[in-house]
Amino acid sequence: MRRQAIAVIRTAADLDRPSFFLVTAQILLITGTFAGFLLQSGWTVTLLYGFLLVAGIGWVTRQALTAKVVTFLMTATTLLTLGLIAAFLVLESMPVFRHAGLGLVWPFGSTEWSSSQGQFSLVPMIWGTALTTAVAILVAAPFGVAGALFISDIAPDWLREIVKPAVELLAGIPSIVYGFIGFTVINPYVGDLFSVNPGALAAIGLVIGFMALPTVVSVAEDALSAVPESMKDGSVAMGVTDWQTMKSVSVPTAFSGISAGVLLGIGRAIGETMAATVMISHSRRLPEPELYNVFDSTETLTTFIAASYGHVTPGELFWSALFAAGVFLMVIVTGLGIVSQLIERRMHRKLREGQ
Repeated sequence: MRRQAIAVIRTAADLDRPSFFLVTAQILLITGTFAGFLLQSGWTVTLLYGFLLVAGIGWVTRQALTAKVVTFLMTATTLLTLGLIAAFLVLESMPVFRHAGLGLVWPFGSTEWSSSQGQFSLVPMIWGTALTTAVAILVAAPFGVAGALFISDIAPDWLREIVKPAVELLAGIPSIVYGFIGFTVINPYVGDLFSVNPGALAAIGLVIGFMALPTVVSVAEDALSAVPESMKDGSVAMGVTDWQTMKSVSVPTAFSGISAGVLLGIGRAIGETMAATVMISHSRRLPEPELYNVFDSTETLTTFIAASYGHVTPGELFWSALFAAGVFLMVIVTGLGIVSQLIERRMHRKLREGQ
C-alpha cells in the first residue's frame, strides 16, 4: 500500500486539470460511499454508481492513471475494513472482559461455563481448539510434505499435471461435505473402534487434517520447486541417491517454505467451522479423565460461535463472550498468517542470494 500511495502522489503532481478532476472525484465518491455504508445512508448506492461512472470514464480516457487510483483505493478500503472489523470485535467483547476479567481465558482458575449463573470461561473451547489442531497437523504435516515431495521431485511430468490440480481441487470441496462424511462415516467408525461417544476430538482433527492437506501440499510444493535445479543436479553428480538428495538438499533448502505451508495449514485447522460443528458434541467442559484425552469431546472456538449465535440476545454477556472468542481466533490466525508470510519471504530471499 505504501508503494501504491507514493506512486499515486507522484502521479498527482504531474496531472493536468481534467486528470486531477477525475482523481479527486473518484477519491471523494468512494470515500462518501464507504461513509454512507457505515452510516446506513440512503445516498450510498447513488455515490457508488457515481464512482463507477467516473471510474468508467477515466478507464476510457486515462486508463493507466485510473488503474493506479482504483488499485490504491481498493487496497486502502480493504485495510480500513479489516481495521473496522477488528475494532468492532474488540468493542463488542469488552463487556464480558469487564465482567470476567482475565479469568475468561485464564487456565488456572475456574473453567466452568454457566451463562445462567454468570460464569464465563473460554478455556474449554481454547483447549478443544488446541487438541483438534494438534491432531489435524499430525495428519496434514507429514502427508502434506510427502505429497509435495512426490509432486515436485518424484512424479513424472504427465503425472504431476494430473496430481497437482487434483490435490488443489480438494480445497474447493465445501467444508460441510467433509463434515457430513465425518458425521456419517468417521464418527461411527471411531466410536465403535475405541468404544467412545460420538464427536471425539480425534475424529474431528482427522477430518480437519485432510481439509488442510491442499494448503500444506500447495505451499510446500512451491517451496520445493523453487530450489535451484543446479543444487539437485550437483548432489546427484556426486553419487548420492534421489532420496538422499531430497532429504539432504531439497527439504533443508526449502524448509522455510515448508514451515510456512504447515503454519498456514494450522491456521486453516484453527479456523475451520462447519465440519467441526457437524461432528462435535458441543459440551463446554474440559476433556475427561485427562486433559489430553482426544477421544473425549468438548467445544472449539469456532463451533462455539457457530452453534450459539442463533439463540443469543444481542447485548447479553453471552453475546459479548462470542465476540471475545472471535477476537481470540482473529489474533491467532492473523499471527500465524503473518509469521508464515515472513518465513516464506525469508526463504525466497535466501534462495536469491544463493543464486
